[in-house]
Amino acid sequence: MSNFTTASRIIITCPKRLSPFLAQEVEELGFTLERKFITGVELQGTVNDCIRLNLNLRCASQVLFSLDKFTARDPEEVYKKLLRYPWERWLSPQSYFSVTSNVDHFTVNNDMFINVKVKDAIVDQMRREALGRPDSGSSHDKAVFHLFWKDDKAEIFLDTSGQTLAKHGYRKIPGKAPMLEALAAATIFGTKWDKKMPFVNPMCGSGTLAIEAALMAANRGPGLFRKNYSFMHVLGYQEEFYQTEVKKLNDQIITSPEVKIIATDISKDAIEISKVNAGIAGVAELIDFQVCDFEQTTIPEPPGVIYLNPEYGERLGETAELEATYKRIGDFMKKKCQGYTGYIFTGNPDLAKKIGLKTSKRLEFYTAQLECRLLEYEMYGGTRRTDKLQSIE
Repeated sequence: MSNFTTASRIIITCPKRLSPFLAQEVEELGFTLERKFITGVELQGTVNDCIRLNLNLRCASQVLFSLDKFTARDPEEVYKKLLRYPWERWLSPQSYFSVTSNVDHFTVNNDMFINVKVKDAIVDQMRREALGRPDSGSSHDKAVFHLFWKDDKAEIFLDTSGQTLAKHGYRKIPGKAPMLEALAAATIFGTKWDKKMPFVNPMCGSGTLAIEAALMAANRGPGLFRKNYSFMHVLGYQEEFYQTEVKKLNDQIITSPEVKIIATDISKDAIEISKVNAGIAGVAELIDFQVCDFEQTTIPEPPGVIYLNPEYGERLGETAELEATYKRIGDFMKKKCQGYTGYIFTGNPDLAKKIGLKTSKRLEFYTAQLECRLLEYEMYGGTRRTDKLQSIE
């Protein structure tokens, strides 16, 4: 049976706290989940299924296909167990591979050490069984194998992704403090935006949020922007199957989605960077870019979603200035965005209090080493009952 059609356990990892949105994506592709956890999900499937997952998932980091599970008390036992695995099923003497790991074991205080042990086991087994050894190194642009080892339980995976899926490949100019593409997509999934109503993104920076929204509206999958994955560099890979999946991505594109997306920034350079990135993503014509202060942003007729990601004040001396900015954001949303659902993504809860509006929902996220929140505000318009008005006081 082909390597690519044999079923096994699949673990899809994601940045911390994105798993509910990753789970939603996986289920919408027709897969059945067996488990959800804070940094990923688990299901059963084949490497061909992994190809489809790699091409379609916006919130994922890696798609891992389980090769073998075993017990190990120390690094030497890891080496001996992996020495017994038939690596010639996946690699030829002409292959190149790298090793990554996630290890929580008292005998290991350096992941590089255990990575070398795994590499040595693969090379030594291949030299014995295939009469030749593949090359190995630190680059993740060819075959990648991943070891998970906690306590005495270990599992070796084919990392079918290689380089992370969390970067979607269109952002060639990152700009200042850019939001990771997978995080941006997940936060949009966390809003009430339906891909048809207006999506307004003041303070757009390098444009990641607006571009991700446009990609969703146009149904353009992340696999359209990437041409290399780990699964392409192991034995059993069939180019025809991959090209069929890419064709499906192209066939599902909505060429003229009926949506209004507006992205503004006070920095002309930021808008220029955003336009370049949107052009690479193929959605420049779907976004109305404007150079202006956020208060001058054009707000289409409601209902719609307005989403701001202001600075968090991580550097000394910024807080006082940002307090005034956050207060202005609250005033702007209350006065000019009636009928909209507003969202603020911030890692500074003290600054968030300066917005002066009552949240209707708070979603927890994590960026780099910082706890963040996506705050939701219902900006009611017109005459409402008192209990409704209290929600924005």
